[in-house]
Amino acid sequence: MAAGLNSRHFGFLATGESVEAWTLSGSGGLELDAITYGGIVTRLLAPDCNGRRADVVLGFRDLDSYLAGHPYFGAIAGRVAGRITNASFELEGKIYSLARNDPPNHLHGGVQGFDKKIWTATPLKGEGGSPSLRLSYLSRDGEEGYPGTVQVSVTYTITGDNTFLIETEAVTDRPTPFNLTHHSYFNLGGESAGSSAGHELQISADEYVAMDERGTLLGRLESVTGRGNDFRKPRRLGEAIPMLLQNHGDLYRVRRSDADDGAARVVPAARLLESASGRVLDVSTTEQYLQLHTGAGLDGSLMGKSGAGYGRYAGVCLECEGYPDAANAPSFGDVILRPGRPRRQRTEYRFSARP
Repeated sequence: MAAGLNSRHFGFLATGESVEAWTLSGSGGLELDAITYGGIVTRLLAPDCNGRRADVVLGFRDLDSYLAGHPYFGAIAGRVAGRITNASFELEGKIYSLARNDPPNHLHGGVQGFDKKIWTATPLKGEGGSPSLRLSYLSRDGEEGYPGTVQVSVTYTITGDNTFLIETEAVTDRPTPFNLTHHSYFNLGGESAGSSAGHELQISADEYVAMDERGTLLGRLESVTGRGNDFRKPRRLGEAIPMLLQNHGDLYRVRRSDADDGAARVVPAARLLESASGRVLDVSTTEQYLQLHTGAGLDGSLMGKSGAGYGRYAGVCLECEGYPDAANAPSFGDVILRPGRPRRQRTEYRFSARP
């Protein structure tokens, strides 16, 4: 299969701004569609053990459905992904107040986070001619209450070995919290296959971060040993879900130190397997944490690309990120972006299939 990259019109915002859709086709059969609104990955075709491809991410066919509201399907979440406790932080002696869009906390960058911005698309060629798309955005000082103007780019690449590669880079003119993640919901049986409870999951983590019933991070690491959220050995997701906090999933520490401006080694973080199709998803990252989200909040009210509602556990999120509340708890990692110190991260979603 020949690698390729092309674009088309996807729709208009109420402001009249145009939204583009880009298709990245890899030589190994992996194919991705992404739109410039929120950097959302709307479609991801992956081969099964017989070479048959299926769309393995949840999403919609049209822009209006994304504009109507959704749980961050396929989006870039930021300026800070995850929850900032009590929607505030202190930096260099000043307290910053943010939107309490997930009371009492601030979630995924606020009311108009990066998931709702128009990104500028630039087509590129990666190593070996792999199709790449750089999405760029300028986040102004004061946007959603954050200090500093940040220039950020997120580059999607589809490699010949069926890896969806995400590389981020950001620079700022003032110190500011900065922590991106990719928020696709994966169902390796296909986005219309129903519950993902039959998937087998493994997470390479000995520790997780305790949180309360509202998702507030409690600022302490606990061992997974003897707990229902221990995925160090592969487990059927449906057997584990009843033992997870609110059937949702936890924030796991998958490495013990922060990435060093992109120089840190990419480490294995998780593996997801769907036995009927044989599809396997291996997740590796330079990030320090991985947030598991089982799709427990889906209730069938959102109609997917196939025309069927997405019910509970229809997709699994494996979000690689820094510690969301690190501005308030710096011992858990450094998410402060500083002038003259670009921040670079890399996450790999590698697809394969076995009989």
